[in-house]
Amino acid sequence: MSAGKITGETTIEEILKNPRAALVLRKHGIPCPTCPMARFEMGKLKVRDVAEAYGVDLEELLEALNKAVEGPPKPKRITCC
Repeated sequence: MSAGKITGETTIEEILKNPRAALVLRKHGIPCPTCPMARFEMGKLKVRDVAEAYGVDLEELLEALNKAVEGPPKPKRITCC
């Protein structure tokens, strides 16, 4: 996924470039990652539309998605001497 915050206008296709995002969608009851029909539309489906279709709170979903794709903090590089 490209750098930047996930918004309601981000496509499902873009989100699913990060494997952790699929887990977040499924946790919120959104089956898009496993739906055979969605595969044909992922480039057009927006997070906002999918959340509305499944009755998911958009703000909660966006918060969870952004947190998941941030991932764990990168370890600090330690230099010696």
